[in-house]
Amino acid sequence: MTYAFQVGQTVRVKGGDPPGHIRTPAYLRGKLGLVESLQGEFRNPEELAYGKDGRPLRPLYLVRFRQTDIWSGYQGPATDTLSADIYEHWLDAEE
Repeated sequence: MTYAFQVGQTVRVKGGDPPGHIRTPAYLRGKLGLVESLQGEFRNPEELAYGKDGRPLRPLYLVRFRQTDIWSGYQGPATDTLSADIYEHWLDAEE
């Protein structure tokens, strides 16, 4: 499988609040992050939650976000970050 994104690439988590089991945290939707690593390919947990087989396999990325980009009025150091596993179908390239 080919990966749509590479380590070091800026990505945006897709927005919205679709119904059903969603593994992507709501507080990260619409936020910019940086791909830290490629975690591999796994069955889609959003499909597995409904008894489906979760295929095709989906690429999973570790994405780093600046806390100041996530939380309005963040009081901690500007260098504070949060990293989260995000599946490829939840990411868009940011140009």
